[in-house]
Amino acid sequence: MVRFHRLLVFLACLVIAVPPAAIYSDAVAQERVQRRTVLDFLFGGFRRRPRATVQPRAQQRVQPRRTQARSQKPKARTKAPQVAAPAAPVMVEKLADARKVLVVGDFVASGIGDGLTEAFLQMPGVTIEARTNGSSGLVRQDYYDWDRQLPALIDEIKPAVVVLSLGANDRQMMAIGGAKEKFRSEAWTAEYTRRVEKLANDTRGKNVPLLWVGMPAFPTASMTADMSAFNTIYRNAVEKAGGTFIDIWDGFVDEDGKFVVTGSDINGQQVRLRGSDGVSMTKAGKRKLAFYVEKEIRRLLGDAMTVDGQKQGGEAVSDELVTAPADPADILKTQPISLTDPTLDGGLVLLGGAAPDTTSGRSPRDRMVEKGDFAAAPAGRVDDFRLDKLRPAINVTQAPARQDER
Repeated sequence: MVRFHRLLVFLACLVIAVPPAAIYSDAVAQERVQRRTVLDFLFGGFRRRPRATVQPRAQQRVQPRRTQARSQKPKARTKAPQVAAPAAPVMVEKLADARKVLVVGDFVASGIGDGLTEAFLQMPGVTIEARTNGSSGLVRQDYYDWDRQLPALIDEIKPAVVVLSLGANDRQMMAIGGAKEKFRSEAWTAEYTRRVEKLANDTRGKNVPLLWVGMPAFPTASMTADMSAFNTIYRNAVEKAGGTFIDIWDGFVDEDGKFVVTGSDINGQQVRLRGSDGVSMTKAGKRKLAFYVEKEIRRLLGDAMTVDGQKQGGEAVSDELVTAPADPADILKTQPISLTDPTLDGGLVLLGGAAPDTTSGRSPRDRMVEKGDFAAAPAGRVDDFRLDKLRPAINVTQAPARQDER
């Protein structure tokens, strides 16, 4: 008994001497190892099992996103190839005695003035003077009276050519003798024609060439029809006064004569010609308006197109003019050729050829149907059924096939 008590005391002291932290650390280090009690030490089973050690996991240090983003080299951005913008045309200094072109009228004439300024930008011998009023016309003379303003402008500027375009704002009632006349009534049309003729005659009375530019088509069908009627009045009055009417209608309609927003520019490229409202002109549209007028201005100002004997620029219109001979003696006359003239020697035979063979005029089909004659197929053709076609080609008529070869 004494020994038994001593053993219990020894075991109690042993348990007390072991620190709790060591037991806890061993328990943590083991993978689900069953704990032993005092009874296990007394009654057996005191075999130590091999302690399964757990290898500590390698701690992976994760960099913050910002650190990773900074450590990575930024990718080089691929820049789109930059297309060099076309160089702006250099404005040439105008000569002191440059010929002046006076442009007057409404907002259509304003577009013509902008286009002509661009067209003659590099020509020192021609300058453009645009004196337009976008809301003016021939109906509301109380707003702007061209009958009084245009002669004064001609006396002030002394132009070599007058370019005039009116009518886009004239679709409204007209005051005639204190009464209001409806648009395009009989009295309205007669008064409007009189005003057009007076303006054309007054301009031509100043001994200045007049270029009256017609109206283009517009979005609505009614407005387009009215502009077409206006152009007829303008043409008749201007040509009667000795001026030139410039028709621009075909440049702003399609093949069927309908209004278009997009069309070909002066270089044939498809561009937008009209603004978002369908009435105003884009830069390409203004340049196309001026294109029609530019030809006539070059014709009238031929001597101003040259400086020191050299022709000046002009991108879309040629300066060469085809004129008739001044002297009738310079015209070369030739005698007419009769249809029954004899043929020349060899006139029916090609060079290196021979005279055509004379035939009966019967085609191979006629000979086959009428007489049963078949033309011999050339050697090597698919319908050549001769047994000796592998041999050198011979004249069948001169050396007919032998009886034994058939």
